[in-house]
Amino acid sequence: MMDVAELSASPWTGDDPFTTAIRAGKGPLWLREENGRRHRLDVGRWCGPVDAADRRLLQRSARDGGPVLDVGCGPGRLVAELLALGVPALGVDLAEASVSRTRSLGAAALCRSVFDRLPGEGRWNAALLADGNLGIGGDPVRLFARIAGLLAPGGLLFVEVEATDVDERLTVQVEDGAGRLGARFVWARLGADAAVRHAARAGLTERERWDDRDRRFVALSAGARTS
Repeated sequence: MMDVAELSASPWTGDDPFTTAIRAGKGPLWLREENGRRHRLDVGRWCGPVDAADRRLLQRSARDGGPVLDVGCGPGRLVAELLALGVPALGVDLAEASVSRTRSLGAAALCRSVFDRLPGEGRWNAALLADGNLGIGGDPVRLFARIAGLLAPGGLLFVEVEATDVDERLTVQVEDGAGRLGARFVWARLGADAAVRHAARAGLTERERWDDRDRRFVALSAGARTS
């Protein structure tokens, strides 16, 4: 789920459109660009049970049985499913409503930025950037580099990318069905080719890419570290 508060120095705790939607478990909700173009946020899917595409993603991330970090975990469906599979997992999100909902599912989550100090740095077997979270911070290379530092040597990052070949940096606001707008923040949208290109600058290499229904994913590998 999108950690739309990622640029804030402190957790999102207010009555903004994003928090309201997560607490209600439903939208409608959009990311609205300055030019008025909108991108729908699938709050209902995020707050619901995992679907078939989610399961196949999680099977890949849990393949070796090691711990998985879900960056921008949102309401926690992926973390909870990993734990149900017997895989150690932790969610990280800056929205307190998201972390509370994740914990209500019995899953572990921290209300913290991915750029803050996190447990197990350099030892995570896999990490997830699902549901658009590749946009966090609006700087994909910085985000990729940070996650590369969290992964164990040879660890894998599983990224959900846009279905089209885009490479955009945007200033956006969250908008609800009543036209209420949240604070402005920067975001990024990348297709598979752009994601692989930016990931290479952070030392990550493509391992696999696949389409699943109307969603697209890329797996990236962190190389072995040198002393």
